[in-house]
Formats: sequence, C-alpha cells, structure tokens
Amino acid sequence: MEKPQRPSDVNQLAKAIVDQATGIAPPTKPAKHKNPAAVALGRLGGLKGGKARAETLSPEQRKAIAQKAAAARWDRTKP
Repeated sequence: MEKPQRPSDVNQLAKAIVDQATGIAPPTKPAKHKNPAAVALGRLGGLKGGKARAETLSPEQRKAIAQKAAAARWDRTKP
C-alpha cells in the first residue's frame, strides 16, 4: 500500500499529523492489485528481450555498445 506524501511545510505537516491522530484524515485509496497473468507475460518478454537483441546484432555492433557503456561508467565524476 502506498503511503501518502508528507507535506514539506512544518505547519501543514503538523495539521496532517493532528488530523491523522484524531481520525479526521481523509480515507486513502485502496492499493491497485496487478493481474498476475499480465505480470508473468511482461516478465517473460523481459527475460528474452536482451538475448534476442544480442542475437540480431553483429559482433561489431555489440562491441561498440559495450565500449560505449564502459566509457559511460568510467567517465562518471565522483561526488
């Protein structure tokens, strides 16, 4: 279940806490339930997507993609 977002303003936060404690807070929406069949179907496509893409690429294309990814990882500046 998703929690409601807390207000950043101190006064609004105090009011929300009082409303919740006294039972005045508005009712929250019920959580949406996902269709298990749709979840399984989406996962199935996701599992075979990368392998299928790699099979259609030439070795040169795969190498170029891998080099670009490695360069992006190593070029990150440290905080």
